[in-house]
Amino acid sequence: MKLSTQQSRRRIHLRIRKKVNGTTERPRLSVYRSNKEIYCQLIDDTKGHTIAAAGSLGLTSGNKTERAAEVGKMIAEKAKAAGIQNIVFDRGGYRYHGRVKALADGIREAGLQF
Repeated sequence: MKLSTQQSRRRIHLRIRKKVNGTTERPRLSVYRSNKEIYCQLIDDTKGHTIAAAGSLGLTSGNKTERAAEVGKMIAEKAKAAGIQNIVFDRGGYRYHGRVKALADGIREAGLQF
């Protein structure tokens, strides 16, 4: 049986989640990528709540890759304001390429470590 792209991504994401957990000191940065937008959130898995979130919904300038890098800078600023320096990157089953890579580079450029 051939799996759809979405089903395949979901299986990969579940396999990643077995290994990647966020703590209070080092939360998990979860990425969701739709066709038009990209969203990310910092999650403390021990408490089960979201610390900060950012998305490209309000951004209008640049192409999708440039907006993803801008979202990375936004989430990094929110994380620093919450006193977080280190994170665990959860790519959500997406390939580390294109917008996901641009998001990660924006986060690193703003000073977070993972």
